[in-house]
Amino acid sequence: MTTAKAWFITGASRGLGRAFTEAALAAGDRVVAVARNIDPLEDLAAAYPEALVRFPLDVADRRAVFEGVQQAFAAFGRLDIVVNNAGGLLYGMVEEATEEQIRAHLDVNFFGAVWVSQAAVPHLRAQGAGRILQVTSMGSAGGMATVGFYGAGKVALDSLSEALAMEVERFGIKVTIVEMGGYATGLFTAGTTATEPLPQYDALRTELEEMWGDESGPDPSTAAPVIMELATLPDPPRRLIIGSRSYDQVREIDQTRIGQYQAWEHLSRMAPG
Repeated sequence: MTTAKAWFITGASRGLGRAFTEAALAAGDRVVAVARNIDPLEDLAAAYPEALVRFPLDVADRRAVFEGVQQAFAAFGRLDIVVNNAGGLLYGMVEEATEEQIRAHLDVNFFGAVWVSQAAVPHLRAQGAGRILQVTSMGSAGGMATVGFYGAGKVALDSLSEALAMEVERFGIKVTIVEMGGYATGLFTAGTTATEPLPQYDALRTELEEMWGDESGPDPSTAAPVIMELATLPDPPRRLIIGSRSYDQVREIDQTRIGQYQAWEHLSRMAPG
């Protein structure tokens, strides 16, 4: 008989967070689901009154995160899987973004995951086991115009998570960087903050919109089975790309980057360091 796992999922009210919450509950697991607005979770609360605990949480508020994580552990007596999924999109060119927009974006997309990780690690260490899934993006493989700050936050979380994984592995805690592909999560609608566009970038903006097209991507529920299987692996990968098309795109980006390194190897080797 498989023991039910206890999950803590941020950004659980929509998109990928909602899909992961539904999948875990359907598998017989228990979930603490948090988001700024938890009203969309009412139907799941009615369907799983014993297995779902939900409460509002702003991950940008460090004190609230520590209190929320403590509440989550108290709810089920342990947590097995912590999913840092909460995030949004700052859409616009680097020059266009205000300081307020940039700081607010990174407060959620980067620092929010930092606060949750800091709050969860002592509990996971005390129980001698646990998983932290850091939801980043296949886009963190390289920067892209108009979503530079989104990519920057994900790259920062990538790097920090590599360090965290090394630091906590000896305590029985496994960290996986989950590089999500493009799914229909509402990120470009409900989750978007837009800059005030400068006319100097109109042509580039039009080119990008034509290149991306109107395709919103597959339903987030199609990614949930991967997360469920990942959660059961005794020795999970440090990084995992989720999405077949995204896997191919990331490989292409990496191969292009290697080609650039090789093309300029002679210049790199001019310095002894």
